[in-house]
Amino acid sequence: MPVVLICAPAPLEGDLSHTVLWRQDVERYEARSYEQALSMAVAAQPDLTLIDRTLPKAAELVRSLRTDPKSRQTSVVIVARGDFESSELELLEAGANAILRLPADAAWDERLDRLLHIPARKEARFDVDFAVETALETGPPTNGSAVNLSVHGMLLKTKATLAVGDSISFAFRVPGALIAGRARIVRQAGGGQFGVCFESLEGQGRAKIEAFIASLPPA
Repeated sequence: MPVVLICAPAPLEGDLSHTVLWRQDVERYEARSYEQALSMAVAAQPDLTLIDRTLPKAAELVRSLRTDPKSRQTSVVIVARGDFESSELELLEAGANAILRLPADAAWDERLDRLLHIPARKEARFDVDFAVETALETGPPTNGSAVNLSVHGMLLKTKATLAVGDSISFAFRVPGALIAGRARIVRQAGGGQFGVCFESLEGQGRAKIEAFIASLPPA
């Protein structure tokens, strides 16, 4: 049964009762403060932690969840209202997987369901060639190395200067296969490491990644 921790200064049931979070097969817990959220994240071991952007110390909570080995595996989603604010970049850089805006629409369920069922992610080190893309041009090729990999993304280590939101085209080789596509930088992990979310994979890229991950020995 998926476990969800909802961190908000006021109940969110009125906004989210029609989403997958309120299915009968979802176990829900609620926290009203930073301190409550930290203790419940360790006790409940949630698959997904939902944080209201208005919660005091929201960014600090995200950072704390990501640095504590007992909670770092949880998916973190920020709930926001109104237009995008530059302060939300701090939440993504702290380690949030996504920011979803109220009112909740049909796209919420698809994204939440994917985050509730995190695919296998394994340590896998290999070279990655990529180029940063902007609306006007594609930058010069550069390189880095992957630290781990899943069908949805990877942790990229590079000396290149990257920022949350940057779009990249990439290519890397795993035994017996070339994987190429487009991706976006979704978080800064420190030490020249960046969380990368795949946006599109060429050909049978997803199936090739699944086969490669399945071939790796257990952690």
